[in-house]
Amino acid sequence: MSETVQPKTASIPPPMAMLAELTHRCPLACPYCSNPLDLTKAAQELSTEEWARVFRQAAEMGVLHVHLSGGEPASRRDLVELTAAASACGLYTNLITSGIGLTRTRFDALVEAGLDHVQLSIQGVTAQKADTIAGYDGGHAHKLAVAGWIRETGIPLTINAVCHRRNIDDLDRLIDLSLALGARRLEVATVQVHGWAERNRGQLMPTEEQVRRTTETVNRARETLRGVLVIDYVPGDYFATYPKPCMGGWGRIGLNVDPSGTVLPCHAAQTIPALTFENVRDKSLEEIWYRGAAFNAFRGTEWMQEPCRSCERKAIDFGGCRCQAMAIAGDASATDPVCAKSPLRARVSQIADAAVAEPQGAPLIYRGRPARAAR
Repeated sequence: MSETVQPKTASIPPPMAMLAELTHRCPLACPYCSNPLDLTKAAQELSTEEWARVFRQAAEMGVLHVHLSGGEPASRRDLVELTAAASACGLYTNLITSGIGLTRTRFDALVEAGLDHVQLSIQGVTAQKADTIAGYDGGHAHKLAVAGWIRETGIPLTINAVCHRRNIDDLDRLIDLSLALGARRLEVATVQVHGWAERNRGQLMPTEEQVRRTTETVNRARETLRGVLVIDYVPGDYFATYPKPCMGGWGRIGLNVDPSGTVLPCHAAQTIPALTFENVRDKSLEEIWYRGAAFNAFRGTEWMQEPCRSCERKAIDFGGCRCQAMAIAGDASATDPVCAKSPLRARVSQIADAAVAEPQGAPLIYRGRPARAAR
């Protein structure tokens, strides 16, 4: 696939949000982690000054939100300084955290620095389940304490929950826990089979029945809790009729900057070998967004093959996930194989059937650690 550098045009809006992956360091070892298998080392990370420059560039080009993420962003000793730098640019600052590495004093300093919102990950509704999945004993109890600090300060709280076969049946209890913690929003994300999760596909992929029940539970709770708790839901791909509009469309709404400064359209974009991704150490964020070859590779609809090119849904789901097309079809330009109109849909069903047929209880392959059996 050729890469064509396109000029900035009025048809390309500025990104609304930027995910700032401050580090890949993390005390947790979740077996579904969205970070790449080849983790960025601490010595390769952008410095405080470099991140501050990226925040200024983001604000100048029209970015409204910056999501401070990782790994675990609290692994950065300069997290307070980074939050202050983003806030000083007028960016809405959202901390995406496990809570591990935060103390009450440090959290209060983040609030003082201008922190606007917190997304706190919860791996399960009980300490035993949560700590087993996270690979970190005592983590769940600390998360509950952090949620209390957030509630006391009045900072809006979102609970992030990756749902998989081992915890998805606890969704009703997770909703109750979110309410008890004072969350205003709950993000229920069915595990996406990329990176570390792909290594654990057979242990983590929910069954079709679990996905059906989860969708029903979410719809029911949305109605019951309207005005109390917003529930965002990312359903499981492999049992869907049509694919999701990945990232709201490639290079359309947001961008990621990884710990080393590489700018990506999505978390898994580097799994597409034909693309070369540019770095903020070499070019401005604006130049990369508007003129970068990788960002223009799948923008809009002109790149599409059939059946996407003539499909009435092409401006709805934008062909689906390019990384999933790469992983299953071997071609990032192909229709997302999840789509019912894809000639490879049967292969997706075969993969899903094989995964859910695997015996449960096998050791998980933890992020950056040896396999470990569930307790």
